[in-house]
Amino acid sequence: MRLDSGRPIGHPPTGGELTVRAVVLGAAITLIFTAANVYIGLRAGLTFASSIPAAVISMAVLRAFNTGSLLENNIVQTVASAAGTLSSIIFVLPALVMVGWWSGFPFWSTFAICAFGGILGVMYSIPLRRALVARSALPYPEGVAAAEVLKVGAARGAADAATRRSVRVLTAGAFAAAAYAVLAAMRLAATEVAGFVRLGNSATGVSVGMSLALLGAGHLVGLSVGLAMLAGIIIAWGAATPILTAITPWDGPAAEVAQTVWRTQVRLIGAGAIAVAAIWSLLRLGSSAFGGVAAAARAQPEAAAVAAQGEGRAGSDIPRAAVLAIGALCLLPLAWLLAAFIGDGPLVALRLPLLLGALVFVLIAGWFVAAVSGYMAGLIGSSNSPLSGVGILAAIAASLLAVLALHRLGAQSAPALAAYTLLVVAIVFAVATISNDNLQDLKTGQLVGATPWRQQIALIFGVLAGAAVIPPVLDLLNQAYGFAGGPPGRANAGQALPAPQATLIAALTEGVLGGELQWDLVVAGALLGLALVALDESLGAAGRRRLPPLGVAMGIYLPMATTTPIVLGALLGWLYERRAARAGDPAGAKRPGVLLASGLIVGESLFGVLLAGLIVGTGRQAPLALAGEDFHTQALAIGAAAYAALIAGLYAWIARQGRSAAR
Repeated sequence: MRLDSGRPIGHPPTGGELTVRAVVLGAAITLIFTAANVYIGLRAGLTFASSIPAAVISMAVLRAFNTGSLLENNIVQTVASAAGTLSSIIFVLPALVMVGWWSGFPFWSTFAICAFGGILGVMYSIPLRRALVARSALPYPEGVAAAEVLKVGAARGAADAATRRSVRVLTAGAFAAAAYAVLAAMRLAATEVAGFVRLGNSATGVSVGMSLALLGAGHLVGLSVGLAMLAGIIIAWGAATPILTAITPWDGPAAEVAQTVWRTQVRLIGAGAIAVAAIWSLLRLGSSAFGGVAAAARAQPEAAAVAAQGEGRAGSDIPRAAVLAIGALCLLPLAWLLAAFIGDGPLVALRLPLLLGALVFVLIAGWFVAAVSGYMAGLIGSSNSPLSGVGILAAIAASLLAVLALHRLGAQSAPALAAYTLLVVAIVFAVATISNDNLQDLKTGQLVGATPWRQQIALIFGVLAGAAVIPPVLDLLNQAYGFAGGPPGRANAGQALPAPQATLIAALTEGVLGGELQWDLVVAGALLGLALVALDESLGAAGRRRLPPLGVAMGIYLPMATTTPIVLGALLGWLYERRAARAGDPAGAKRPGVLLASGLIVGESLFGVLLAGLIVGTGRQAPLALAGEDFHTQALAIGAAAYAALIAGLYAWIARQGRSAAR
C-alpha cells in the first residue's frame, strides 16, 4: 500500500489522523521531552529538537498495538514537538525570579504566558504556511528529517527492525545517563575533575565535567559549535581570568580567587559577547528573513486565489476568520494577566497606557518575530535558529520603551517596571518559540501528506500540553537548585542552574532601567563579540570551518564544567558521523547517533527533575548520598572510569547499529 495514504498499516482503511489517541500519546511524550528540555536549557543554555525521538516512540507504541498510521504518528510528533520547543521560554521567564519579583513560578500566570503566547505564535504563522512551506524552496532540515523517519517507520518488514533498533538506542542512552547520574547522586562517582593554580597574583584553573547529558548535547550541536565553545574556554580561563586576577590582587586559595573573578567579572564580558553575537546571528539572516517575509506577504493574494479554487485536503488551513477570532481571544487572558501584575502597586498611575502599550507591543513584535523566526527555522533549522537574539532584541526594545514610563513614574518604580517589562518580553518570546517550530512541523506534514488544519489544531494541543508541564517543573527546579543569577541566598551553592540567557536578559533590562551593572565589562565583551563576528565571517569567506561567535561567547559565560563535556560530545559526534558518511546509507547510519544523544539528554535530565523532587520533599540537598567527603578521591576514580567506559561502550555499540541500519 502507499505510505502516504494515512491508513493504518496492515489494517483496513480508517482515515485516522487527528485522533484522541494521537493527542493523548503526544501529550504523554511531552512530559518526558519538555521536562528534559527545561532542565538542560537551564543548565547549558541549549535545547534539543524532540521531533525525531517523539516519532520513534510513537511508532513503537502504536506498532505494539499492531495499528497506527503514518499520519497519526505525524500528529503525535507534532504535539510533542510543539510542547518541547515551548520549553525555550526558560530563556526569559526565570529572569522574573532573578530580579526578585517572583519567588517561584505561579502556575496560572506561567501557564497563561506559555499557553496564550504560544497559541498566538500558531495563529501568526498559519497565514505564512502557503508561501514559506508549500511554495518555498527553504530546506527545513529538521522537518525533512522527521518526515523521512516517519516514512521509514510506516513500512513493514525491515522497518519493524529499524523501529525496534531506534527505540533500543534511545532507551539505552537514557538508562546509561540516568544510571551515571544515580551514582553521582549517591556520591559514589564524581561529576567534575578540577584543579586550580596561582602564578604570582594570577589565578586560573581547569574543570572537566562528566555529564552524559551535556555530552549528548555536544553531539547534536556539532563540531563547529564545540570548537567555538573550546575557544571561549581558552579566552575565559587562559586569558581573562588570569589577567583580571593579576590586575587586582586577591587573597585566598587559587580555586576561590579564580572562581570569584570569573563569576563576578569574566561572566559580564561573556554577557556582552553573547548580546552582540546573538543579535548578529539574527541580523545576519535579516536580509533573507525580511525578503522571505515580504515574499510571503506578496504571495498571500495568489495563495488565497488558489485556495478558493480548491487545493484539496493538503491545502486546507484553519479558516482566516477562526485564526483572527482565536488570536483575539488569546489577548483577553493576557490583558487580565498584565492588569493583575500592575494591580495597585508602583505602576498604577500609568495602568491604562502600560496595559495598552504592552498589548500593542505583543501584537506588533509578536507578528515580526513569528515571521522572522519561522523563516529562519526553514533556512537553518529550529535548533540552530538564534532565538537568543530574538529574546535580547525584544528585551532591549521593551526596556527602551519602558524608559518613557520611568520618567513619569520616578526612579522608585524601576524594579516594578523592569519586572513588568520582563513579563511582556516573556509573552513575545513564547510567540517566537512556537513560530520557530511549527512551520518545521508543517513541512513534515506536507512531505507525508498530512492535512494542514488538523496539524495546526495538533500544534495548539501541543502548546497547551507544554504550558501545563513547564510551570511545575520550573518551580521544582527553582526550589531544589535555584539560579546562579538569582538573589543572594536563594541559589543552592554548587548546584545552582546557570540559566545563561535569562541571567543576561535580566541584567540588560535592569541596566537599561537604571539598575547597577558594570557596563565597562559588558562593553568590553561587546567589543570582543564584534571581533569574534569578524573572525567568523573571514573564516566563512575563506571557505574554512566557521567559529560561531555565539558558541565562543557561551564558552566564556558558562561554567567550564558545563562546556567541556559539550566540546567532547561535539568531537565524538563528528568522528561518528564522519565514519557513518562512508556507509551505504549515510542517513540511516547517522540516525543512531542522534537517538543516542537524545536519550542521554532525556535520561540525565529526567533524573535531575526527579532528584529535585526528592530534595524538596526531604529538605536535604543530597538525599541519596551514601558516601561523605572522605570518599572524594575514590569517587573521582570511579567516576572517570565509569564515564569513559560508558562513552566507549555506547559509541561502539551504536556504530554497529548504524552499520546494520545501512545494510
